[in-house]
Amino acid sequence: MPNPPSITLNNGVEIPQLGFGVWQISDHQAPAVVGQALRAGYRSIDTASIYGNEAGVGRAVAESGLAREEVFVATKLWNANQGYDTTLRAFDASLARLGLDHVDLYLIHWPAPARNRYQDTWRAIERLTGEGRIRAAGVSNFQPAHLQRLLDTSDLVPAVNQIELHPGLQQNEVRAFHAKHGIATEAWSPLAQGAVLADPVITAIAGRTGKSPAQVVLRWHLEIGAIAIPKSATPARIRENLDILDFQLTDEDLTAIAGLDRNLRTGPHPDSFN
Repeated sequence: MPNPPSITLNNGVEIPQLGFGVWQISDHQAPAVVGQALRAGYRSIDTASIYGNEAGVGRAVAESGLAREEVFVATKLWNANQGYDTTLRAFDASLARLGLDHVDLYLIHWPAPARNRYQDTWRAIERLTGEGRIRAAGVSNFQPAHLQRLLDTSDLVPAVNQIELHPGLQQNEVRAFHAKHGIATEAWSPLAQGAVLADPVITAIAGRTGKSPAQVVLRWHLEIGAIAIPKSATPARIRENLDILDFQLTDEDLTAIAGLDRNLRTGPHPDSFN
């Protein structure tokens, strides 16, 4: 199976456009599940401190037989650790659990606006990036107003904003802001936890292309220029989610999928989650 295409971020770092998410995978499961994903051909792993599986992810990377530079590792700072000094300490702890000397992408997990600490957090991330311990710095779940505050007070433009994105929640306003400022869009919950897979538009395209509904939706992410990080613990589905490089969607398909946007959130709203 060919490797997924890569996107070049605004600082020149390359990230695979299709990665592997590990939310809800235990630390105990992670070495086996992530190891399976790496053997299948994934070269990007997305974890977070709040997932509680950084040690297992690090073990899988170490035991994979792959060179460190072959695996793109991303993790995230949890809300309670926002702030300048607390971010530095939390990053050190994540790195220790992962068993790495740097991460390829480090994200502020949520803006947590009521805490009002994400600007101080970003200053700490700027420092870590300058020290070479973070190859690319980004955010997650930031709305345009949150992003604008960072742009107004920092020279470091986030390389990535990881947001909930799928055909039921297409985030056109946020994606337009990203395009204007050179921020890559990364999709968490790219399959809406399965909520969009039975839609007649998706199933019809799947029937015509001989692909599964999940493969159609993941292909849509690639074609709109997003990075997708599907999660699965099932070996067959891990492989299936990667097998999306041998077909394309038509303009009619893309138009039909664009019509499925209905503000369907599977997670909390970034303005109110703290």
